[in-house]
Amino acid sequence: MEKITLSPEVSLSRLVYGMWRLGDDADTSPAHVQAKVEACLAQGITTMDQADIYGGYTAEAIFGMALRAAPALRDQIEIVTKCDIVAPAGRHAAARVKYYDTSAAHITASVEASLRDMATDRIDLLLIHRPDPLIDAQETGAALDGLVASGKVLSVGVSNFRPWDFELLQSAMKSPLVTNQIEVSLSAHTAFTNGDIAFHQRHGQPLMAWSPLAGGSLLSGADLRLRDALHRVGAEQGADWSAVAVAWLLRHPARIIPVMGTNSLDRIKKLSDACRVEMDRQTWFELYTHAMGHEVP
Repeated sequence: MEKITLSPEVSLSRLVYGMWRLGDDADTSPAHVQAKVEACLAQGITTMDQADIYGGYTAEAIFGMALRAAPALRDQIEIVTKCDIVAPAGRHAAARVKYYDTSAAHITASVEASLRDMATDRIDLLLIHRPDPLIDAQETGAALDGLVASGKVLSVGVSNFRPWDFELLQSAMKSPLVTNQIEVSLSAHTAFTNGDIAFHQRHGQPLMAWSPLAGGSLLSGADLRLRDALHRVGAEQGADWSAVAVAWLLRHPARIIPVMGTNSLDRIKKLSDACRVEMDRQTWFELYTHAMGHEVP
């Protein structure tokens, strides 16, 4: 599978396995989690996407138990994780309200917890999970630079940032912000026209796309013509409709990196089918037209 270079230190697989729902599985044993990772590796999917808040602050520890049981896996994968969301759960159960914290103290403590929970000495890519209205860019930037300098984090980026949020934080940093993980799918396609994708494409920063299948509900609210088109293109190429929807993102020259989340081993084993779907320009626009509900101007 193709690798996308984000920095001299970090390259991600073209598809990423998202561990958002790792704790929702009926089986969270190290052996079952290990089987998921190995199913990804068999296809060349080497990047695992985490966040401290996933599973109410449990998903990283569940992943870590698998890495402790099979430590050789660590050097075969890249770990992405995120911080700054504080919600009343797990180690933050005493919080009165959900909020964001981009203070140096919180970021540092979150990274230390992630390293401990995931049984690793490094995070390949750390993302600030959500833009913080109270961000002190100088403090946050210095904290991220310090983590990179320490070797505990190899590269840094953001998630859900608009271009102006991105530029503010980058202006206070020595280390480059190498990516922005945003919501992009056939259901959430405004990034193609609101400047988000164009901004990062201009700066040569590959984007990561969360929820590329709209959380599994892409078809339920879709125009019937979109549903039919996805199934038709899939049938023509021997692929599932979901592979077609992901291939639609892969077709874009911005080098979008979809983050695919599922607990089903059978589905995990088919994630790379999206890389084999061929999509010409007219097919891309056909799907886009149905997703918008009208033809382009």
